[in-house]
Parts: sequence; C-alpha cells; structure tokens
Amino acid sequence: MTTTYAVLSEGLEKNYGEVRALSGLDLAVPEGTVCGLLGPNGAGKTTAVRILTTLTAPTAGRALVAGHDVTGAPAAVRRAIGATGQYASVDGDLTGAENLRLFARLAGLRGRAVRARADELLEDFGLTEAADRVASTWSGGMRRRLDLAAGLVTRPRVLFLDEPTTGLDPAAREQIWTAVRDLAREGTTVLLTTQYLEEADRLADDIVLVDHGRAAATGTPAELKARIGAYAEVSVDGAGALAGAAAVLDQLTGALPTLDPERLTVGVTALDPGLTLPRIVRALDAAGIAVTDASLRPPTLDEVFLRLVGAPPAPKNPAPAPATATATATATATKENVA
Repeated sequence: MTTTYAVLSEGLEKNYGEVRALSGLDLAVPEGTVCGLLGPNGAGKTTAVRILTTLTAPTAGRALVAGHDVTGAPAAVRRAIGATGQYASVDGDLTGAENLRLFARLAGLRGRAVRARADELLEDFGLTEAADRVASTWSGGMRRRLDLAAGLVTRPRVLFLDEPTTGLDPAAREQIWTAVRDLAREGTTVLLTTQYLEEADRLADDIVLVDHGRAAATGTPAELKARIGAYAEVSVDGAGALAGAAAVLDQLTGALPTLDPERLTVGVTALDPGLTLPRIVRALDAAGIAVTDASLRPPTLDEVFLRLVGAPPAPKNPAPAPATATATATATATKENVA
C-alpha cells in the first residue's frame, strides 16, 4: 500500500545571514495523521512552519504540502492549509461570530456561505452560546478554540498548529486536545509544534525531534521511548548509601547514574530489556545497601527529549518571529485570488 504524504520536505535549508536556521530538514507526514515537531528553542521548528505555510522561502531544498510545491505553487498551498500561530489572532473588539465571518470573507466566501460556515464552526467548537459576546470577554481557552476555528474556515487538508496551548490552564488545554483529535479522526493532517511534551505524547502519531535545523530522531512516541530504555530509580536509607547504590546500578546497566542527595535517590536509564525490578533489588541487597523504595518504568517523553536532543542551543541572531499565520496566509491568498 502506497503512503500519501500531506507534508514532505527534502534537504530543507534556511539561512538568515550567517545564521543557519535549517540545515537539511527532512519531513514525511502521512495524510490524516498528527505529527509533533519538537525541539529546543532555536532548533528551527518555527522556521520550518514558516516555509511550509509559504510565509518565507527556503534557501535550499524542496517542500511539498498537499502535493503542491511551496515555492512553485504557493497560492495552491495556501488554499489547502490552515494555520494557527502561538498567539490568538482573533480581534477582541469583535464578537466570536463576527471574527469567523471576517475570516470567511478573507478566505473568499460570499453571501449566505459566510454566515453558514461561521455558525457551523461555532457549533463544532462549542462556542454558540458566546457567539454574540465580544472576544475580549472570553476565557483564554475559548479564544484559542475560536482561533483554531478560524484556521479551519476553508476546511484545510493540512493544519499547522504552532504552540496551540501556550499559556492555557489544564482544562482549556484539554479542550484544544479534544478538538485536534477530532480533526485528525475526520481526516485532517496536523503538524503540531509544541514545548509541552505531554501534549505531543497525547496527540502525535509520529514525532520528529529537531536539533540544529535537522531531524535528530523520528518515530512514534513509543518507538522513541524504546530507544532510550527503561528508567530505574532507587531510594536509599541515608546519604552514605548513595555512592554504593550508584555503583550497583552502574554495574547492572553500564550507564552513568544520577544522584539526588536531597531526595536520597539514584536513577539510571537502562537499555537492557532483560533488566527487572527484582534483579535490581537483589543486587542492592547483595551489596548490603538498604533501600526504602525502588521503581522501574518506561521513560517519559521529557527524558527522551533530554537524552536525544539535550540542552537548547543559544543562537546569536534567531530567526524573525513569525507573523500570525492564520491571518497572513489567508489574506495573502485572497489578494492573489483577487489579482
């Protein structure tokens, strides 16, 4: 069975003067899936999104979105995508309904279709009751749902979400997650950039870890976790036992343990699939080390991130901040259609 890719890039590069934001980024996102694009600040995630949404041109390489070349057919790309930036693009002085009608007109809808599409989106996102209130009176979660709805006015084949839940409380974040899952089930391809690794773990079918402008690792959340093995942690009865426990775990795993004198714990990542908790406890007991607690669990995505990508780079001259993608891409496409 042949896989059709909604987003495909090969050797994507972008330079800002002497600063290289992308250094040959390869992406392959199958249709109807959620792809999490993760990486440290300055790794190139936002630059990649800007290129894929036609807001900036690559220095080298090639990218296709919904089958269209981002440099050869930018108008066709814009007609096929929706995009929501890190901050809500809605107008606080307009009501929710007025905001969506504005975006519908910018997208080229006319007449009754404008109101019909706005009403449909308000219903889909549970915003109908607040539709006639100005958006500045809405909660942060409601505004983000409205922003997400605005990115879907044109029923895009591919939706770009750049840090969609920044600054939201857990309840509002869960609302956005539910909306994204529903979109994926309905066949929309979603490219998600986020610093919340739990968000990527919950939503993404596949993850691309970006570091220094390249794909450092790719795979499902489970596959990436399996690459760094299980995490063992033991609590000891007194600071004097920390070094001995670390030596035992080092011998068992061949990895460098981490000591926490305040918590009286020693932790280590174990790649050996045959390592079990009873084996750890027996080895510690044989060494005469008193243990108050012990655990062996799969790694979190945070631990995967730190192990495979590490500390964030500190670019001298970071790429320009992205414009509000929803409004910019839609307005540009509208101007080209009018011209």
